[in-house]
Amino acid sequence: MPIRFSTYTRGTNVPDLPGNSLFHSTALFRVYEKTSGYRPIMLVAYDGDRPIAKMLAVIRKSVRWFPPSVIHRCVIYETCEFLDEQVDKNKLFSDMLNHLTKDVVSHSFLIEFRDLKQPLFGYKAFRENGYFPIRWMRVYNSLHSKKPEERLSPSRKRQISKALKAGVITKVAETEEEVTEFVHMLKMNYSSKLLKHFPDLSFFKELGNQKVSQEIQKLFIVKYKEKIIGGSVCLFSSGTSYLLFSGALRKRYKYYYPGVMAVWSAIKYAHEHGYQHFEFMYVGVPFRHYGFREFILRFGGKQSSTRRWYKFRWQWLNKILTKFYI
Repeated sequence: MPIRFSTYTRGTNVPDLPGNSLFHSTALFRVYEKTSGYRPIMLVAYDGDRPIAKMLAVIRKSVRWFPPSVIHRCVIYETCEFLDEQVDKNKLFSDMLNHLTKDVVSHSFLIEFRDLKQPLFGYKAFRENGYFPIRWMRVYNSLHSKKPEERLSPSRKRQISKALKAGVITKVAETEEEVTEFVHMLKMNYSSKLLKHFPDLSFFKELGNQKVSQEIQKLFIVKYKEKIIGGSVCLFSSGTSYLLFSGALRKRYKYYYPGVMAVWSAIKYAHEHGYQHFEFMYVGVPFRHYGFREFILRFGGKQSSTRRWYKFRWQWLNKILTKFYI
């Protein structure tokens, strides 16, 4: 029986689907659906009536101060999730990629696949569909072989100790007021970086509202004298904790190390709750200095190389960038 594909754009139409990846889950689809400026798309491959793979994409609108002032970008984390280990994964992914690309290329200025665990997977399929790769970096901490304290650099240990002695407190955000104050602080931190995308407050509230069997997110805040001076957001998927966002009021509270405490509280939580790895998202390209990558490596993480795949709506631009990057 030939494989058939179904595309879902409304949460009420998405069927119950098996799987372990948060990044291709119905829960994350619902979060996207209720976030301002986001439009989710779930592509499911069926063998008869049995789902064998799924791919969650989101088209998000970014408003900028410089032209083009409005950009629609389609983002997919990882590649897809296979629900049947017996399928030909390369062939199935190639078909899904072709199907998704035709669906969204007219609605998106750019399509981007990021956070690939296997950098070589799907190479042929991406190239056949006109995508080009850019080398990227991954940074992750192993939490199963050593305590995270043992991996910290000496300077990082001193900073954490000083912050705690000064009265800095870290905790999980528990109230809507804490979430709102934290998101406002974090948005101001990201607004100064023109290339950073930051979602609407509704994204963070909806993450906390999802009723699922396993936790999918935690929002950590750093407080000094009842004021939130830093924090971080983590997503949980398949035994790994992913740092999605982190930020702090570093200038005014420099000697309380709020940025350090925001990351450290997230790492400690992941270790105490049995997650095997802690991965940092958005760590930059290897051929350019990136201060955040240097900052997080002092928590004892490891670097590895991966890639992101891109496709612009304009074919002539894809051809130029393909010659440049390949």
